[in-house]
Amino acid sequence: MVVIIHADASPEERTEIARALVAAGTQGALHPVHAAAGDLYVADGAAIGARARARLAALPGVVRVVDVPVPYPLASRTLQPARTVVPVGNVRIGGGEPVIIAGPCAVADETRIFAAAEAARAAGAHILRGGAYKPRTSPYSFQGLGAEGVELLARAGAAVGLPVVTEVMEPGLVGAVATHADILQVGSRNMQNFPLLRAVGRAGRPVLLKRGFAATIEEWLLAAEYVLAEGNPHVILCERGIRGFDPQTRNVLDLACVPLLARLTHLPVIVDPSHATGRRELVVSLAVAAVAAGADGVMVEMQPEPETAISDAAQTIGPEELRALVSQARAVRAALDGAAVLA
Repeated sequence: MVVIIHADASPEERTEIARALVAAGTQGALHPVHAAAGDLYVADGAAIGARARARLAALPGVVRVVDVPVPYPLASRTLQPARTVVPVGNVRIGGGEPVIIAGPCAVADETRIFAAAEAARAAGAHILRGGAYKPRTSPYSFQGLGAEGVELLARAGAAVGLPVVTEVMEPGLVGAVATHADILQVGSRNMQNFPLLRAVGRAGRPVLLKRGFAATIEEWLLAAEYVLAEGNPHVILCERGIRGFDPQTRNVLDLACVPLLARLTHLPVIVDPSHATGRRELVVSLAVAAVAAGADGVMVEMQPEPETAISDAAQTIGPEELRALVSQARAVRAALDGAAVLA
């Protein structure tokens, strides 16, 4: 259940609403979650009876009471039927054109990140990606350049006119990373790092939330709910594959989630075929397939000399493959838009 109260409701009115919730059998906790159109959205975790609901709706300060049939009210289409468009500089994620995010898995040094930025822009990418803080399975693997890598990425993006996205791993690093990054990425391993989700929700930057490699769609949307509940409406969901049993690919790319999420949530959805497949030769085909399935964009690992990538070389494509991806993605989206007009 979601109670929507006036933004200028008095403390006394809010207290009375809380008492009414307690009387109705709920915990009575009012959680301010998102200010919009002069109203303050306040969520409570339980449904209440029809009479109690009517009494609550009649209280001063209450705009309306909404029953939401899912546990992620802010991410659902119940409260917001219209799709969310996330602005990042001049880029609009969810605005119709498939957004291409490209760059190296890890920022290795100044020369390579600037070369990757030039290649990404020349191929038609919209956003530059690069990892500075790297969550690695082994403690002996390259962990990233940290703050230096974030600054290099930001400089490279500014040099070619592309906004940048990079991962942040700890709540204490969010402020420093947000100073340089246009989008904060929460990686698959941190999808349920709830303190981190709250911190990025308060950072004032769009958040790219990757699906955990063993997460259900509901768990993923509930992770997004943590960010939305902190007052940040700009969440981008990223499908990056879920763990399977066949070693031929790194993960199983769940493209069925793309049209399903379009029904469940108003949030934009992009797809990362690099981490899903782990194989360079599959990235372009599955990126285009993601656009055909309705994805709002794709995120791929790319650098001018893929074989020399310091991290994830086997799944990193080169500039030629990126150009093909951009061209094919645009053609597929244009064909789909044309078919929709004819229908």
